[in-house]
Amino acid sequence: MKRIILTLTLCSFVFSSDQVPAPVQAHPILLKDVTVHPVSGPTIAKGQILFENGKIIAMGNRIPSIPDGTEEISLAGKHLYPGLIAANTVMGLVEVSAIRSTRDFAEVGSFNPNVRAEVSYNPDSELIPVTRSNGIAIALSVPQSGLVSGTSASMMLDGWTSETATLKAPIGLHINWPNMTVSHSPWVRKSTEEQKKERNKQLRELDDIMDKARAYVKSIEADKSSQKTDLKWDRMAQVVKGELPIFINANNVQQIEAAVEWSTRQGVEMVLVGGTDSWMVTDLLKQNNIPVILESTHKLPSRRHSDYDEPFKTPKRLNDAGILFCIGSNSSAFQAAHLRNLPYTAGTAAAHGLAKDDALKSVTLNSAKILGIDDRVGSLEVGKDATLFITDGDPLEVMTTVEQLYIQGRKVDMSDRHKMLRDKYTEKYRQLDLID
Repeated sequence: MKRIILTLTLCSFVFSSDQVPAPVQAHPILLKDVTVHPVSGPTIAKGQILFENGKIIAMGNRIPSIPDGTEEISLAGKHLYPGLIAANTVMGLVEVSAIRSTRDFAEVGSFNPNVRAEVSYNPDSELIPVTRSNGIAIALSVPQSGLVSGTSASMMLDGWTSETATLKAPIGLHINWPNMTVSHSPWVRKSTEEQKKERNKQLRELDDIMDKARAYVKSIEADKSSQKTDLKWDRMAQVVKGELPIFINANNVQQIEAAVEWSTRQGVEMVLVGGTDSWMVTDLLKQNNIPVILESTHKLPSRRHSDYDEPFKTPKRLNDAGILFCIGSNSSAFQAAHLRNLPYTAGTAAAHGLAKDDALKSVTLNSAKILGIDDRVGSLEVGKDATLFITDGDPLEVMTTVEQLYIQGRKVDMSDRHKMLRDKYTEKYRQLDLID
């Protein structure tokens, strides 16, 4: 009897999560009579887009030559957008934040450049179908812990394994910049001097890491055969040789200024992540050509005296200053389950002064440019991946429904746990004659 109960329980787990990754595109697909929003160019009314083998091969008002065997889909009244890109997330690296065994974004130790997000990525996460149901096709999965956290990877939100889901890896090496200010909050147990001492120690550690990385490169170049492989320093070698950018997580002015000074002095390419106060140092960022991955606009102001809508206005301020930016997530484990709200954070920016086209770019093309994947995704162009989604309206609006998502031409299963529960309890109240 116990065996029967156990078997039934296991079966219920299996069938409660039945999203199956889509097969490779088997034939050409033509989407027609649809409003195409390429992002990189003007909108095409009653447009057409043709893709084959996962790539866009033609688009416009009318495609003159259609290959034999093409599946034609009429989408009158619908809209077509490039798949949304969520930057700075822990998607696939956490399932339940309260359960330690599912928190794969947090490694032991402060120096982990060898950590690779794509290796820990879980393609069977229940959070993935929920997220992609809102048009999000790609997520930047980022390790979080320590001073040097590891390298991130851009992951497609559909695939049987982490290897098949990886679009590009590594994207960058991630550093959590030390807090440059002293906190006097009652919950902080360390004294002022202890906080300063810890900060200075971490800053010295960063300089020491770079010095050792350069020494490692020199030793390899001098005699590669006698040098033992070291995964940590192999990764750092990519950074000092300019092959891999550094993504620095910094929010307040003091952190940002210190991080920019350090990256300039070290001669490394920097991307600012977080950037709460980035609007205060736009001249510095523009002078050093540093792009910004903003945390979600859906948060409180960082200071008591700040305007209530300060986070909402930051995207417009950066855009007006000519700084390349995108809107991402704050990368906390709690936020992983809410990554589906990404388009609405861009919509909030649009409601507070950012042009709608620029708001859309902040979660598509700009994200792709910052992550170095704009040759494949971020906009609808011939030669790029057929990663796109169909809606009944503006995806930045809460009332819009995402009807279908394609990732590299594969028609993705749009079911998810939220829809399953909706259908379950709709049927419950229908059986109780409480609804029609």
